[in-house]
Amino acid sequence: MVNPHGTPVWYEYLAQDIDRAERFFTGVIGWQVTNSGTPGIDYRILSAPDGAAIGGLITFSQGAPTRPGWLAYFGVDDVDASVAAVQAAGGAVHMSPMTLDGIGRMALVGDPQGAPFYLMRGASEARSTSFQGPASASPGHMVWNELLASDQDAAMGFYGPLFGWRHEGAMPMGALGDYKFIHAGPAGLGASMNTPAGETPGWRFYVFVTEVDSAIDRLTAAGGCVLQGPDRIPGGDYAVVAEDPFGARFGFVGARHEGAAA
Repeated sequence: MVNPHGTPVWYEYLAQDIDRAERFFTGVIGWQVTNSGTPGIDYRILSAPDGAAIGGLITFSQGAPTRPGWLAYFGVDDVDASVAAVQAAGGAVHMSPMTLDGIGRMALVGDPQGAPFYLMRGASEARSTSFQGPASASPGHMVWNELLASDQDAAMGFYGPLFGWRHEGAMPMGALGDYKFIHAGPAGLGASMNTPAGETPGWRFYVFVTEVDSAIDRLTAAGGCVLQGPDRIPGGDYAVVAEDPFGARFGFVGARHEGAAA
């Protein structure tokens, strides 16, 4: 994948029950699911309504260095060099660099505060559209990457040199401090915040939906729940923080139906 260094290129859900997870996300978000055809592995591809593959479903492995739920793959120019930089900055290497034929080279690492993520250099020269910024998002694509950190400034001290990220702009959040926006070059990727009470530090990802009220109805009917929102965000859309039936958290963003309370 030829996406700029430090930008998201893929997302992956580690499922406690892969069949139930497939039913949940196809029903709530409207993703289509196909089998990847990878020999010996039940790896399923999530595709948006426009046909673009945005991520994968795989069964969570007991003893894995993370919890069931979502992980991101951040594209890098050189996986091995980036792994070395992670180690030098106090991060962890959970899976050493490995190459999968036709897919690319990847490694599973963690930041110094414990948040896991993948590094990847894809084998294809095609550009990934798994992530689309808020200004150009299509339904079913990821639209926001949110880092909950024990210390968001220390976290940026790690991610900034690794990926070329910076904090630019912020939204005050009272006692929690600022919600600081993350940029890679001219692109807005998401934001970081200090971890609220009752939350676990780590990454949370938001998917774009056509309309959040119907998505909430589908969410609750499928056994999930709303933790926060809908909250109006810059640009006029609304964000919802949700929990799936297994306790993994994610979010979605979109318009509200006509006549919905602001």
